Amino acid sequence: MLKTGLTGGIGSGKSEVSKRLAARGAVVIDADRIAREVVEPGTPGLARVVGVFGDEVLRPDGSLNREKLGSIVFADSERLAALNAIVHPLVGERVAELQSGAADDAITVYDVPLLAENNLAPMYDVVIVVDASDETRIRRLAEHRGMPAADAEARIAAQASREDRLAVADIVISNEGTLDELDARVDEVWEELTRRAARG
Repeated sequence: MLKTGLTGGIGSGKSEVSKRLAARGAVVIDADRIAREVVEPGTPGLARVVGVFGDEVLRPDGSLNREKLGSIVFADSERLAALNAIVHPLVGERVAELQSGAADDAITVYDVPLLAENNLAPMYDVVIVVDASDETRIRRLAEHRGMPAADAEARIAAQASREDRLAVADIVISNEGTLDELDARVDEVWEELTRRAARG
């Protein structure tokens, strides 16, 4: 099994690359998505979160109010640690399930936003970095998410620098152009991953 780490700064197009790799046959493991799934209504994870933080972190429909919970935990490191102690093991279990369900010759792609920030590159056989200039990313965040430029700049500044991300890359996918150009580049990368997986 080839363990591939996929990362890229906000607005770089990492989600587009992740979708395209999945379409070509990769087993994509998205930790952020799993972290949302393990606290959906009716899950033991949500019950534990409510047990620790109370009903005020729920919306009227019984789903988790992420904004409310975020305002509690990000102001208090102990509360954040309590939340992580609930969510991280559940995410770990689900990731292990997905891994064990993948074929021996599978190409697994771990979608990890903070791979460079958390020094996680050694965990993977290959690290792919989706790269775009800050100007391109700020423009995309404005166009696709309606994010004001100042907010986009602050988000970018809070993440690893381009240089830090590129320093851990085995493969770089430059994403400054069209989706057709991105498709062509993902094809090349998929061939490279397939070759590496075959070499074992």
